Amino acid sequence: MQTKIFQINSPNDTEKIEAAAAILRNGGLVAIPTETVYGLAANALDGEAVAKIFKAKGRPQDNPLIVHISRFEEVFPLVKAVPDMAVKLADAFWPGPLTIVLEKTTLIPHEVSAGLDTVAVRMPSHPVARALIKAAGVPLAAPSANTSGSPSPTSARHVLDDLEGRIDAVVDAGKCAVGVESTVITLAGKIPRLLRPGGITPEQLEAVLGKIEIDLAVFSAPSMGETPASPGMKYKHYSPKARLIIVKGNLPEFIDYVQKDASSNTAVLCYEGEQEMMPVKAIGFGRLENPAEQAQRLFSALRQIDALPHVQTVFARCPATRGLSLAVYNRLLRAAAFEVIEL
Repeated sequence: MQTKIFQINSPNDTEKIEAAAAILRNGGLVAIPTETVYGLAANALDGEAVAKIFKAKGRPQDNPLIVHISRFEEVFPLVKAVPDMAVKLADAFWPGPLTIVLEKTTLIPHEVSAGLDTVAVRMPSHPVARALIKAAGVPLAAPSANTSGSPSPTSARHVLDDLEGRIDAVVDAGKCAVGVESTVITLAGKIPRLLRPGGITPEQLEAVLGKIEIDLAVFSAPSMGETPASPGMKYKHYSPKARLIIVKGNLPEFIDYVQKDASSNTAVLCYEGEQEMMPVKAIGFGRLENPAEQAQRLFSALRQIDALPHVQTVFARCPATRGLSLAVYNRLLRAAAFEVIEL
């Protein structure tokens, strides 16, 4: 399969948008830009088309997908009810990097929900993404457009590195602004529960809803055999090929620890400006005081690690666990398969 590349920088580029939308309507796969990461999209109402996503990515069948819409009204046929809390969240954060989990209708095929009775829905803020959804005329199921388990793609180049020849097309609209996947909150229980941190922080959610719960899986590995309630809850995810280990400690402690294990097979993932202090190859993923920059650059930095020759072990500086930094920490935890050293 030859993967077409559509360069689309504006929602007004109707000819290219319609060409990509036609592929989606006809059951094909198109990688699309969003404000978070690039997503691998298919018609969410077509089980056969959605099944192609799992095949192209090598994605486990028990991992549910997020359904993307272009207007709030499009959510109603997909879910059994839209509670007041969902309306409040949509008013505050849609379009934007927030996914809401609600009880699904029979319109959502088994392939999308991975057998769950819920569906995850979001409205991206990227104007090209919304134009594509509108032109396709159907909601789009779209996990990250990468091979399963590898760092998520924040550019069209990342998508092609992983999936060229496996999918029908890529819409290239430049780099993603947020850089980590959307926040996922479920309203299917009695109390709103954060399943995956992202661009909308727990503090922002609580400002709208009041008290929320944070799922244990945000900080710890899921139980063996447990079905994920949301994308991004699997044990290991977002991983470079090298073994990644998170190291908790201040900068001098971190440098001292790395020094003891320094070799040509070792590298570090550190904050911008710290690279020259490190005794081994170092890649920065944003400034210490700038969580938004860390989020935007994290997955690109993890892919840069894969480009380093002979590197087998990577030690990562540990982000904070509040605000947007919680999303960065959560992604690193899974990339490291929960291997953390406290100094």
